[in-house]
Order: sequence, then C-alpha cells, then structure tokens
Amino acid sequence: MAGTTQHSEHSHDASNRAVFQRRHRLAGGDFSPVFESRLRKSRGPITVHLRPTSLDEHRLGLSIGRRFGGAVQRGRFKRLMREAFRLNRGQLPTPPSGGAYDIVVTTRAHESADLERYAAWFLEAVQAAHRVHAKRVQDQSGRGDG
Repeated sequence: MAGTTQHSEHSHDASNRAVFQRRHRLAGGDFSPVFESRLRKSRGPITVHLRPTSLDEHRLGLSIGRRFGGAVQRGRFKRLMREAFRLNRGQLPTPPSGGAYDIVVTTRAHESADLERYAAWFLEAVQAAHRVHAKRVQDQSGRGDG
C-alpha cells in the first residue's frame, strides 16, 4: 500500500509542474512563417527565430539538421532545449501588441553543453530578438503618426 500512496503523491506532484505539452509544440508546417519573419538572434551555437502570434502561449519548434551530429546527439540537444523552454517559459517576453511568440531553434555543430548553458543562451537570444521586434514595432508606429 505504501507504494500506491507514493505513486499517487508522485502523480499529484507531476500535475503541479510546468510541463512541455503538445500545445507548446510548433508543428513542422508552421516553421516557414517563423523563418520568413526574419527576426532572429544567436547566442553561443544556437539561433532563435521568433514570430509574434495572437496565441496565449509561446510555442517551440526545433530544426536540427543531420550536420549537427548523430541521432543520439540531436536527441539530447532537443531534450535539453525543450527543458530550457519549459523552465524559462514564464520569463519569456511577450510581443508589444500582446500574444506570444512562435520560436524555432536552430544550431550549428558544437561541443555539447549542459542544460544551464543552453537555457542561458536560449533566454538571452529570445530576449535579444524580442528587443529588435519591439524596436521595429515602435519605429513603425512612429512613422504612422507623421
């Protein structure tokens, strides 16, 4: 019985954690508009591409080519990036017009890093791209007044 009690407590704890759910995943067909928005910043070996949306939550897409490495390396990188997104989702900035961002992460070949480093690069790159987007919006609204 003790095992059952522990299991139910564990299940309860899992429901209280921020989880990377399907609604946070950007489908493959939705990558093109993000790349076409031409809003990107790099930190370390990763590049984030952003596109503002009217959705309530940020979505993450990962575009990791075979040139990065073998399946095991790509899988590890993807797991770490999903975890970095999950842990930092609450800290991600939102577009000036409201809504959220669709985010696609790409990378170039590099020595593997730990979760802390990937999370720092991810957050810094998203914040830098957000600043560029906010400036673009401000510049466009400034032109419309004159």
